[in-house]
Amino acid sequence: MKAVAFNGSPRKNGNTAGMLNIVLSGLEKEGIETEFIQVGGEIVRGCRACGACRQAKDMRCVQTDDKVNEWVQKMASADIILIGSPTYFADLTPETKALIDRCGYVCRSNGNILKRKVGAAVVAARRAGAVNVFDSINHFFTICEMIVPGSSYWNLTLSLAPGDFEKDEEGKATMNTLADNIAWLTKKLK
Repeated sequence: MKAVAFNGSPRKNGNTAGMLNIVLSGLEKEGIETEFIQVGGEIVRGCRACGACRQAKDMRCVQTDDKVNEWVQKMASADIILIGSPTYFADLTPETKALIDRCGYVCRSNGNILKRKVGAAVVAARRAGAVNVFDSINHFFTICEMIVPGSSYWNLTLSLAPGDFEKDEEGKATMNTLADNIAWLTKKLK
């Protein structure tokens, strides 16, 4: 089994990355292979709604000047997909939104290949707006017919400066519970 985590924060070692790594660590303890992919800070073009991926059905986006086609393949080969984003004006980072739109369109246009994979959102926020980001990521999982496990609270941390997530005991506990629930669910599905 394999989990792939996409960090939509431009802070490579920020709070979103820290929370994703807590989940990945928990999954590794359960014998699940993990991979961490940095999305934030990359140049990621938005979907042009051209429909070329729907016509070609070759598991590729027609735009080839960024890493989206590589990320589509990572999603296709994973059993578990984690997507993390900090909260920017009560929503996702632009890179996270482009990842969701383009990978989602390609995957749905090629037999809905994410169907019944496990997906979980991880969100960092200074104070508010995190639930909207959580919902936006979960909308991607549910429209792709993925299975979304819960945790002991919404999968978020209230933190601002890099490393602040370390002070959020409830947030860290939520990530550990999320990892346990993802591992249990994925093993049941296999």
